[in-house]
Amino acid sequence: MQSQNKFFDDLSRLATGAAGTMAGMGREMEGRMKERLQEFVGGMDMVSREEFDAVKEMAANARAEVEALRARLEALEGKASTDAKPAPKQPKMSASPPKDAE
Repeated sequence: MQSQNKFFDDLSRLATGAAGTMAGMGREMEGRMKERLQEFVGGMDMVSREEFDAVKEMAANARAEVEALRARLEALEGKASTDAKPAPKQPKMSASPPKDAE
């Protein structure tokens, strides 16, 4: 009986060692794949999420500023048109010579 227990103990240790080795290999492969993926994405000139969010916020601020300036310009143009006096109308000149000249 003692020999059977030793056999199962050795088999159990072997299986545990193999499982640990496989888990280590899996972690190592995962690390290598992540490195490869980062190299691949880095070579594509992609921006990070933080950079994207910063530029997105800058664009939103610029749009808001443009809208504010547009409203201010429209208000100034409206004020200028009400302050300006209309120019006196001048009579239109005809292309034909006057009849008295004949």
